[in-house]
Amino acid sequence: MVIVFLVLLVLSGIGLIIFILMHSGKGTGISDAIASSMYSTQTGTSIIEKNLDRITIACAVVFLLSLVVLMIVYPHGTISQ
Repeated sequence: MVIVFLVLLVLSGIGLIIFILMHSGKGTGISDAIASSMYSTQTGTSIIEKNLDRITIACAVVFLLSLVVLMIVYPHGTISQ
């Protein structure tokens, strides 16, 4: 069980890094360069940015939940080598 949560923690952490870096800031981002033609003219936000937001939030939730579970299972100082 611990290995599963450790793998989830690492994978969601890497996913968070990748997906946060893909977000566009004030200028153009990677997501705009990939699919600049997929814009929604009504909201001003691209469809890809909305999906990127959802994926980033999902990664953050998985990261936090796995972190909390690991903190409950192994409180400070109980992991033995």
